[in-house]
Amino acid sequence: MREWTAGIRLSAFSVIMLSLVVLGAWVLVPTLGTYIDQRQKIAALEASVQVSQDQIAALEAERERWNDPAYITTQARERLYYVKPGEVVYLVDNDLDPSALPREQEPVSDTLEEKPSDWMPQLLRTLVSTGLSDTAAATR
Repeated sequence: MREWTAGIRLSAFSVIMLSLVVLGAWVLVPTLGTYIDQRQKIAALEASVQVSQDQIAALEAERERWNDPAYITTQARERLYYVKPGEVVYLVDNDLDPSALPREQEPVSDTLEEKPSDWMPQLLRTLVSTGLSDTAAATR
Protein backbone atom coordinates (compact mmCIF):
# COMPACT_ATOMS: atom_id res chain seq x y z
CA MET A 1 0.00 0.00 0.00
CA ARG A 2 2.80 2.36 0.88
CA GLU A 3 4.49 1.74 -2.46
CA TRP A 4 1.32 2.58 -4.32
CA THR A 5 0.74 5.82 -2.43
CA ALA A 6 4.37 6.76 -2.79
CA GLY A 7 3.97 6.58 -6.56
CA ILE A 8 1.29 9.26 -6.54
CA ARG A 9 2.71 12.71 -6.89
CA LEU A 10 0.41 15.66 -6.79
CA SER A 11 1.54 18.91 -8.23
CA ALA A 12 -0.13 22.21 -7.45
CA PHE A 13 -1.82 22.16 -10.86
CA SER A 14 -3.29 18.72 -10.19
CA VAL A 15 -4.61 19.79 -6.80
CA ILE A 16 -6.17 22.93 -8.30
CA MET A 17 -7.79 20.96 -11.14
CA LEU A 18 -9.08 18.29 -8.76
CA SER A 19 -10.56 20.92 -6.46
CA LEU A 20 -12.21 22.65 -9.46
CA VAL A 21 -13.79 19.35 -10.54
CA VAL A 22 -15.09 18.72 -7.01
CA LEU A 23 -16.38 22.31 -6.76
CA GLY A 24 -18.07 22.00 -10.18
CA ALA A 25 -19.76 18.76 -9.17
CA TRP A 26 -20.85 20.33 -5.88
CA VAL A 27 -22.42 23.26 -7.77
CA LEU A 28 -23.98 21.28 -10.63
CA VAL A 29 -25.56 18.33 -8.77
CA PRO A 30 -28.29 20.39 -7.04
CA THR A 31 -28.91 22.29 -10.28
CA LEU A 32 -29.29 19.01 -12.15
CA GLY A 33 -31.72 17.72 -9.50
CA THR A 34 -33.75 20.92 -9.81
CA TYR A 35 -33.79 20.59 -13.59
CA ILE A 36 -35.05 16.98 -13.41
CA ASP A 37 -37.72 17.96 -10.86
CA GLN A 38 -38.91 20.83 -13.06
CA ARG A 39 -39.06 18.57 -16.12
CA GLN A 40 -41.26 16.12 -14.19
CA LYS A 41 -43.56 18.93 -13.09
CA ILE A 42 -43.78 20.22 -16.66
CA ALA A 43 -44.70 16.73 -17.93
CA ALA A 44 -47.39 16.40 -15.24
CA LEU A 45 -48.84 19.82 -16.09
CA GLU A 46 -48.84 19.02 -19.81
CA ALA A 47 -50.77 15.81 -19.05
CA SER A 48 -53.21 17.84 -16.96
CA VAL A 49 -53.67 20.31 -19.81
CA GLN A 50 -54.36 17.41 -22.19
CA VAL A 51 -57.01 16.00 -19.85
CA SER A 52 -58.61 19.45 -19.56
CA GLN A 53 -58.66 19.82 -23.34
CA ASP A 54 -60.33 16.41 -23.67
CA GLN A 55 -62.96 17.45 -21.13
CA ILE A 56 -63.54 20.71 -23.00
CA ALA A 57 -63.97 18.82 -26.25
CA ALA A 58 -66.49 16.46 -24.62
CA LEU A 59 -68.46 19.38 -23.17
CA GLU A 60 -68.49 21.18 -26.52
CA ALA A 61 -69.79 18.01 -28.19
CA GLU A 62 -72.51 17.81 -25.51
CA ARG A 63 -73.43 21.43 -26.17
CA GLU A 64 -73.67 20.73 -29.91
CA ARG A 65 -76.01 17.80 -29.22
CA TRP A 66 -78.28 20.10 -27.22
CA ASN A 67 -78.59 22.36 -30.29
CA ASP A 68 -80.36 19.50 -32.11
CA PRO A 69 -84.19 19.63 -31.62
CA ALA A 70 -84.50 15.85 -31.99
CA TYR A 71 -82.03 15.31 -29.14
CA ILE A 72 -83.92 17.75 -26.93
CA THR A 73 -87.18 15.94 -27.66
CA THR A 74 -85.61 12.58 -26.88
CA GLN A 75 -84.15 13.84 -23.61
CA ALA A 76 -87.48 15.37 -22.57
CA ARG A 77 -89.25 12.07 -23.24
CA GLU A 78 -86.65 9.92 -21.44
CA ARG A 79 -85.76 12.13 -18.47
CA LEU A 80 -88.93 14.09 -17.80
CA TYR A 81 -91.50 11.65 -19.28
CA TYR A 82 -92.98 14.29 -21.57
CA VAL A 83 -95.47 13.05 -24.15
CA LYS A 84 -97.12 14.54 -27.18
CA PRO A 85 -100.83 15.28 -27.04
CA GLY A 86 -102.89 12.13 -27.58
CA GLU A 87 -100.11 9.67 -26.65
CA VAL A 88 -100.62 7.13 -23.92
CA VAL A 89 -97.59 6.18 -21.84
CA TYR A 90 -97.30 3.12 -19.69
CA LEU A 91 -94.61 3.15 -17.02
CA VAL A 92 -93.53 -0.25 -15.74
CA ASP A 93 -91.94 -0.02 -12.33
CA ASN A 94 -89.60 -2.93 -11.79
CA ASP A 95 -89.54 -2.92 -8.01
CA LEU A 96 -88.05 -6.38 -7.60
CA ASP A 97 -84.74 -6.58 -5.82
CA PRO A 98 -82.11 -8.13 -8.14
CA SER A 99 -81.07 -10.50 -5.36
CA ALA A 100 -84.66 -11.80 -5.16
CA LEU A 101 -84.73 -12.76 -8.83
CA PRO A 102 -84.11 -16.45 -9.49
CA ARG A 103 -80.62 -17.23 -10.67
CA GLU A 104 -79.93 -19.42 -13.64
CA GLN A 105 -78.99 -22.86 -12.45
CA GLU A 106 -75.74 -24.38 -13.65
CA PRO A 107 -76.01 -27.72 -15.42
CA VAL A 108 -75.83 -30.72 -13.09
CA SER A 109 -72.65 -32.74 -13.37
CA ASP A 110 -72.66 -36.54 -13.80
CA THR A 111 -69.40 -36.97 -11.95
CA LEU A 112 -68.97 -37.02 -8.21
CA GLU A 113 -66.41 -34.54 -6.91
CA GLU A 114 -65.04 -34.49 -3.43
CA LYS A 115 -63.87 -31.12 -2.31
CA PRO A 116 -61.58 -30.97 0.67
CA SER A 117 -63.08 -28.69 3.26
CA ASP A 118 -62.59 -27.99 6.88
CA TRP A 119 -66.00 -27.99 8.57
CA MET A 120 -64.98 -25.97 11.61
CA PRO A 121 -64.44 -22.56 9.86
CA GLN A 122 -67.68 -23.08 7.93
CA LEU A 123 -69.57 -23.76 11.18
CA LEU A 124 -68.02 -20.71 12.83
CA ARG A 125 -68.84 -18.52 9.80
CA THR A 126 -72.46 -19.73 9.87
CA LEU A 127 -72.84 -19.08 13.59
CA VAL A 128 -71.35 -15.59 13.35
CA SER A 129 -73.46 -14.61 10.34
CA THR A 130 -76.58 -15.92 12.07
CA GLY A 131 -75.82 -14.04 15.26
CA LEU A 132 -75.13 -10.79 13.44
CA SER A 133 -78.10 -10.88 11.05
CA ASP A 134 -80.73 -8.19 11.47
CA THR A 135 -83.70 -10.28 10.37
CA ALA A 136 -84.71 -13.83 11.14
CA ALA A 137 -85.30 -16.32 8.38
CA ALA A 138 -88.95 -17.23 7.77
CA THR A 139 -89.86 -20.73 8.97
CA ARG A 140 -92.02 -22.95 6.80
